Amino acid sequence: MPVSPHSDLSLYTPEEMGRVDQLVSVSVPVSTLMDNAGRAVARAVRRYMRPCRVLVLCGPGSNGGDGFVAARYLAEAGWPVAVAEMASPYVGSAAADASARFEGVRVPFALAEVARADLVIDAVFGAGLSRDVTGLPADLLQAARKVVAIDIPSGIDGATGQVRGNAPHAAMTVTFCRFKPGHLLYPGRSYMGRLVLADIGMPQAVLEKVPPQAWQNAPGLWRLPEPGPESHKYTRGVVSLCAGQSMPGAARLCAGGARAAGAGLVRIAAGQDAPAYRLGAPGLVIDDGPLESLLADKRRAVWVCGPGLTEDEVAQTLPALLGAQKCVLADAGALSAATGHPEKLRGVAVITPHIGEFTKVFGVPGANPPDSVRKAAAQINAVVVLKGASTLIAAPDGRLAINDHASPALGTAGSGDTLSGVIAALLAAGMSAWDAACAGVWLHGEAGIQAGAWPIAEDLDRYLGPAREKATRLQHEYGEMCRGSLAGSHALG
Repeated sequence: MPVSPHSDLSLYTPEEMGRVDQLVSVSVPVSTLMDNAGRAVARAVRRYMRPCRVLVLCGPGSNGGDGFVAARYLAEAGWPVAVAEMASPYVGSAAADASARFEGVRVPFALAEVARADLVIDAVFGAGLSRDVTGLPADLLQAARKVVAIDIPSGIDGATGQVRGNAPHAAMTVTFCRFKPGHLLYPGRSYMGRLVLADIGMPQAVLEKVPPQAWQNAPGLWRLPEPGPESHKYTRGVVSLCAGQSMPGAARLCAGGARAAGAGLVRIAAGQDAPAYRLGAPGLVIDDGPLESLLADKRRAVWVCGPGLTEDEVAQTLPALLGAQKCVLADAGALSAATGHPEKLRGVAVITPHIGEFTKVFGVPGANPPDSVRKAAAQINAVVVLKGASTLIAAPDGRLAINDHASPALGTAGSGDTLSGVIAALLAAGMSAWDAACAGVWLHGEAGIQAGAWPIAEDLDRYLGPAREKATRLQHEYGEMCRGSLAGSHALG
């Protein structure tokens, strides 16, 4: 059953948030939202920082207006605050009104003033950056001892997370209403510091008029199937894998991931290599029959093709799987076999490339990875999981999820094979390709977090059960939040 995504997980691009701002101005004065935003910044600074000399660098737009409001509230709280304007606010704007209400110290927009400050609040440019940040603004922000960014560090593209020119590494970033993709996507995520999301009173009815196309990946976005008292191995789902001759370890890791993620039964189609696969494989069924006869079993609807396979082996198996209209997850060797020919993957349900495999099949993602992954999903009519520091999951209809719930420890050989098995188990349990991919990536990330600093791929299986238990608990908590009132703000450390 489709899940109504928890609204706090919605991500808005700067362009989408601009449309929200235009709509809300009809019912809520811009000055009210700006006052709420500036007050939220001041509140976050007072909560997480010790009193010190503060310099607020203000640009001419709404970001600068938020800065003037933050300066006013900090000054009222007794903090020593000064404001430096890059340029005067636009005449007649809410920012100009915020500037007029600030009666504190104003200083030149100069390096000497930054040198005197213990904390610089970056209110120069917001997430809707239209040009590279260079020259004096970049020099001032780079010279700051400590930076708190309003909305996003100046120089980070809010839609892509790319650095445009220069950007400061903030100790904290305070943004409003909803996160933007650039808050979660690397390299931008590494510039955010503590990430705080503040409620500024944006009406939910206005947000609903601009439906999001992207979400932060978390259990509120999907719901794991929960076995009932009459469940059995076939209702929980069967995962089948195509095995290769030269790299049996990949298939074993994939099978282990599928079993640990809840598959009712995992079977490896090994053909003439079955004797080698049967050694030390408790809990697995190793098939030695011809693939054509195995495909006739209607209970075996979900197949994994690629881990441990050579390109020749893929050529012998993938067309047969697609011809039998099976639900196929393609990875590893299946992706290498499609180098320069993405059309070979049409008909699969999910692919899980890392950046090298994606580039071989679709070309370099370039400066806008979200757009590239969406286009790839539409091109082959399948869910694309681009694995990385911020894993991107894209559906053919344009939906995008960004997963920032993972550990660098997952960057080890075989980890991707485990992920393929996890997603396949969720497909076999009846989840849609989109939901299974999103949930599988989150569970895999949580297992990596629980596994500690230096796990090997073989270690991940033992943490998938606890990861699934945590996901189930969190999705119930999100359900309670949806039925009650939403939290006013939250922070990500």
